[in-house]
Amino acid sequence: MIDDKLYDYMTEMLRQTPMAMLRYIYDEINWDSRLVGIVGPRGVGKSTLLLQRIRRSSAGSHLYVSADHFYFSHHSLIDLVDDFVKENGTHIYIDEIHKYPNWSRELKQIYDTHPSLRVVFTGSSVLDILHGEADLSRRALIYTMQGLSFREYLQLFHNIDAEVFTLDDILAHRTVIGDVEHPLPLFRDYLRRGYYPFALDDNFDMRMQQVVAQTIEVDIPQYANMKAATARKLKAMLSIIASLAPFKPNADSLAAEIGVSKNSIPDYLVYMEKAGMIAMLRDNTSGLRALGKVEKVYVDNPSLMNAIAPNANVGNLRETFFLNQMRVRHRVSASRESDFTVNGYTFEVGGRSKGAKQIEGISNGRIVRDDIETGHGIVLPLWAFGLTY
Repeated sequence: MIDDKLYDYMTEMLRQTPMAMLRYIYDEINWDSRLVGIVGPRGVGKSTLLLQRIRRSSAGSHLYVSADHFYFSHHSLIDLVDDFVKENGTHIYIDEIHKYPNWSRELKQIYDTHPSLRVVFTGSSVLDILHGEADLSRRALIYTMQGLSFREYLQLFHNIDAEVFTLDDILAHRTVIGDVEHPLPLFRDYLRRGYYPFALDDNFDMRMQQVVAQTIEVDIPQYANMKAATARKLKAMLSIIASLAPFKPNADSLAAEIGVSKNSIPDYLVYMEKAGMIAMLRDNTSGLRALGKVEKVYVDNPSLMNAIAPNANVGNLRETFFLNQMRVRHRVSASRESDFTVNGYTFEVGGRSKGAKQIEGISNGRIVRDDIETGHGIVLPLWAFGLTY
């Protein structure tokens, strides 16, 4: 028999769950699949997504649990699922699965033992879900969830409905935001705090610092089996990256700055990228897993950049926004001549006075300018690239 406290906990969580807006990924998830994983950085809204799914589901019996609930200090996940199925449970949602020991083995056993049960779980993006202790690659559908787009920010923060526009729409100057005549003030606020849904709550700056600390000091070390001293070095590396980004990574100089072997730097960068702390821009050559050589390292998103480097260069902030928003629907590569290459187009990102010198002679070259409301010809407004998801 399932402890009533678990149902009480779920009921309270559901009561607090907002339903005004569903994230971009909601309709992309195959909720009917037997095993679904949703991974992403801390604070992007994974828990809310699960709870919204339960509130919108009328058929079947549903249970939401968090893997760090005190219940699991005395019970196993397998035992809970066995009892739930005996009570005709049909859908179980397990939040923050990475906080449960041996999660991959038990998920595999649950999948193999209960073919009629639907399981959805969330986890830290630093987890290598498909290559864990148990082979889930043939069993789980894994979705990666990003933070808010500028379009989603408009809806969640200001109740402004904007359409989703494609890259072709942006290139053809078809992007508009309903009745909003002047998008730039809203765009400025988005850059400061709009990537994370929790910015609607109080103490945003404190919450941001907690996200960084928990990711660097808990999530990555837990996954990579690091010592506390190594976690402190990761934090020092993030601080350096924030002050220099975007920059060409140099293993020797980074290793000297934080006091580690240069052979450890590539692994540290990958851990921080997977955890949503940084983004690495690669060239368009195909190699292992179709990943090219890293050309530049960025802080992951503008809100994070503002939190850890409040005086960041505005030009760097613009490039960070462009990369962050476009990578969700497109492969973004480094350009040899300019800033970015997307779908065969070359983009040079800058402010109102940004000229076309960098893209002279490039047939599909485009200028992306901040501080303008509308585009013309090959000139495109930066804010429009936040409407693609």
